[in-house]
Amino acid sequence: MNRVAAFSVCLALAAFQWLYGGPVGPWDRAVLYQAPQLFEAAEFATNGVKTVFYEGEPSQGRPTRVFAYYGLPVGASPTDKVPGIVLIHGGGGSAFVRWVKLWNSRGYAAVSMDTCGAVSGNAYGEEQKGHRRHAWAGPPGWGGFDNYDDPITDQWTYHAVAAAVRGHSLLRALPEVDTSRIGVTGISWGGYLTCIVAAVDDRFAFAVPVYGCGFLGDNSAWLNVFQRITRVNAEKWLGLWDPSVYLPHAKMPFLWVTGSNDFAYPMDSLQKSYRALKAPSTLCVRLRMPHGHGAAGENPAEILAFADSMTRGARPLPVFTRAACEGRTARAAFNANGRKVAKAELNTTTHTGKWQERVWQAAPVTVNGNASADGTLEAELPEGTTVWFFNLFTDDGLCVSSQHEER
Repeated sequence: MNRVAAFSVCLALAAFQWLYGGPVGPWDRAVLYQAPQLFEAAEFATNGVKTVFYEGEPSQGRPTRVFAYYGLPVGASPTDKVPGIVLIHGGGGSAFVRWVKLWNSRGYAAVSMDTCGAVSGNAYGEEQKGHRRHAWAGPPGWGGFDNYDDPITDQWTYHAVAAAVRGHSLLRALPEVDTSRIGVTGISWGGYLTCIVAAVDDRFAFAVPVYGCGFLGDNSAWLNVFQRITRVNAEKWLGLWDPSVYLPHAKMPFLWVTGSNDFAYPMDSLQKSYRALKAPSTLCVRLRMPHGHGAAGENPAEILAFADSMTRGARPLPVFTRAACEGRTARAAFNANGRKVAKAELNTTTHTGKWQERVWQAAPVTVNGNASADGTLEAELPEGTTVWFFNLFTDDGLCVSSQHEER
């Protein structure tokens, strides 16, 4: 981001705080932190989860409502409280009952809300195919790039973030939920929103953006959009809604889950995003990880392992403590945090240009030291390597990554 854009960001944040009194952005946390008013949605009942509308932010002077599914695991009670998770869908999605059920089966209370003024398709596993806008809808998604001149409180990101924070407040109001053990995860546009929501809502115990990140104006699938709406208007949108503005304010640990060739959120913008954080973060970058709802974005085992480490005292994921290159020799050090490291690999590419199109190669690397405690890696980079990073794999298949380095 250039100096003009950075200055615009600073002005936007200052204006937010002066106009709205909130510590991060234009949202009134004192309001959003209250349990939202609920409205009947019995006609959408399905698969043993609760269906509800809850109050959203006013749009164009009229009230709005947010559609959501929420549920509790078997055995949850006010005397045996459970952890919880807020689930934020991505582009083309809506509230997902199957996602709620998945986390309920893992022992978590869960809520999945629609962020685009729609109701779900209401068929288990087929929610993307039938969702439609309802009578109390706020702005449609996703991005709202052409609405940069609308009042801030009428724009999509403002409403979507508020919907997620209110969903968190709904979950916290359930007597069976331990309010100190609730996290948030989101897929694609939901990952983008997770980056902002985690900064706005400091009550979360952890955050897991899947694919989504910030610095969309530097590199993303939407560069052509920013060019179309002119530089001045692009900087206006980015100054209001790019996660890079908000990530430095997040206080909870992050896990970033993505693929090396993600079409929407490339690795250079991902790196700028996790480096913008002041909170601890862990990376899981798998080669050519597919992009999508369902198994691709919901089921990576690292998400549950990270959540359990944050809420149930389970062993943390391994962590890289150092990664650097001297000449063509790449070295790294790690702490396995009590997990058994089964193998490691060096990921390299000799390509330049679009991150989405780069071809990656993985080569096995010998793990030196105690595979359940401290260890080191060392490998020779192939001739012509332009980017490299290490991956560690535990004996139960979990993956953690070092930061990538460009040469």
